[in-house]
Amino acid sequence: MRKPDVRVMASDAGLDVATKPDSQEICFIPGGDYQAFLQAYLDEQGEPLPDSSGELVAANGEVLGRHTGIHNFTVGQRKGLGLTSPNPLYVLAIHPDSHQVTVGGESGLMTRELHANRLNWISIPALTEPIRVLAKVRHRHEPQPATLMPGPGDTAIALFDEPQRAITPGQAAIFYQGDEVVGGGWII
Repeated sequence: MRKPDVRVMASDAGLDVATKPDSQEICFIPGGDYQAFLQAYLDEQGEPLPDSSGELVAANGEVLGRHTGIHNFTVGQRKGLGLTSPNPLYVLAIHPDSHQVTVGGESGLMTRELHANRLNWISIPALTEPIRVLAKVRHRHEPQPATLMPGPGDTAIALFDEPQRAITPGQAAIFYQGDEVVGGGWII
């Protein structure tokens, strides 16, 4: 079913959710406070939150400040960086090993290349040679033309025709040919 059809059914049943606005966040986190949710979960499990505090650095390596943990950031994020700047800053990269978070201008979010692992092929047995696809890199991303090719080990590389914004490690990438799903994997 499509969402508008479900809303009509909900309205006919007298349910308040029929007019509730769409959510683009994780709906089960009260107030969208990810940090408090994560802390409460770990407290409940009896596990301390690992210390992942570190430096906020510019793309050139200049240290701009400190942060309280890499779990507070995602690539493309603009708000909540704890920095002041005459120009907007965005999270460009998160480095788990060093706990550094790299920030910079929006142009630094643009890239043409995506690497994916944990691949699942649907309409082909395996990716053995380059193929043309439409690739989608997040929920509301319009699939974009790319060449998909085998990478080292069990990985694939998508080379987009045009640069894409904030290709983010940990997100799913889905590859299409027309209406058919070729396969997908996880961005690394």
